[in-house]
Amino acid sequence: MREERPMEILLMRLEGPLMSFGGARVDHHNHTERFPGVSLLTGLFGNALGLRHDQPEALQALQSRLLYAARLDRPGEELRDYQTVDLGQPHLCQPGWTTQHRVEKRGSGEATRGTHIRYRFYRAETSVTVAVRLTDDDAPTVADLAAALARPARPLFLGRKGCPPSAPLLIGVKQADSLHAALCAEPLAEHAEAGPYAALWPDRQGEPPGEFTELLADTRDWRNNVHTGRRSMRRGEIEVKPLV
Repeated sequence: MREERPMEILLMRLEGPLMSFGGARVDHHNHTERFPGVSLLTGLFGNALGLRHDQPEALQALQSRLLYAARLDRPGEELRDYQTVDLGQPHLCQPGWTTQHRVEKRGSGEATRGTHIRYRFYRAETSVTVAVRLTDDDAPTVADLAAALARPARPLFLGRKGCPPSAPLLIGVKQADSLHAALCAEPLAEHAEAGPYAALWPDRQGEPPGEFTELLADTRDWRNNVHTGRRSMRRGEIEVKPLV
């Protein structure tokens, strides 16, 4: 019988005044989840590694290799941001620049005129501990991801560009039998609330069954820039002894 070896697991902590873990968008309501999704983590690591949006194959390959678990040390609260813009203003009728550094000309349809309203949701004063492993030893490795978080190629943000982290993201690389076990052993964030702590982990062999399974639509088709597909994750609670 082959002996199972401990896994190499990257641990990081997401903290900031505001963060947004993009959930399902309904009309002009951009909701946020309580936990980050695999596409958000892919974008975060891709940004740290210096990958660009015009490298969809590299981002897709990285996303397919990522497995993660997350623990909510401090839930914070949800905030709703009301945003409005009058697209009929003269300076907004001119061509503009997109986030992909391309010139975009405004059309003549109804969507390019009048006042537009939307709501964006954020998590405020939240702290999430995340454990990540890769399904193989290809590059980038866990060590490569850790090095990129320690010295990122570009500034990092937590879901949106207006959400910078308030502390370094990287905790370190450690050995554990599973992602769930890594979260159970990792000390809590400073000012963590009393447990038990809500958590999310893979629905795969070697992980505990959890209290229930949830289907997440958090994978991205990086070539076409759309979210697609669903996958199962386990939700439950984790007991962690607070620091003394």
